[in-house]
Amino acid sequence: MFVLELTYTAPFDRVEALLDQHVTWVEQHFAAGHFLIAGVKQPRDGGIVIASVDDRATAEKITQEDPFVVAGVCEYRITEFIATKTAADLASYRQQPPA
Repeated sequence: MFVLELTYTAPFDRVEALLDQHVTWVEQHFAAGHFLIAGVKQPRDGGIVIASVDDRATAEKITQEDPFVVAGVCEYRITEFIATKTAADLASYRQQPPA
């Protein structure tokens, strides 16, 4: 499981100009089952995505395809974690720590 934290690196008007493309990209990854949760940070200087993908290389590849990254208006910080506890509705995403 991964936390994908994006931080804007350009003025918001440049980010906003790409917002429709970014939302389409997000929706594609929800449809593919890669993203579980996504939203904007407060204050609005970026966003957070909870992703369920196989490995860090996949998470990195996905973030590099974000139209925000392609246009150079944001950077990602990728944090991997083991989801050992979840709400009941998310039980299928629970993981066991490596032995």
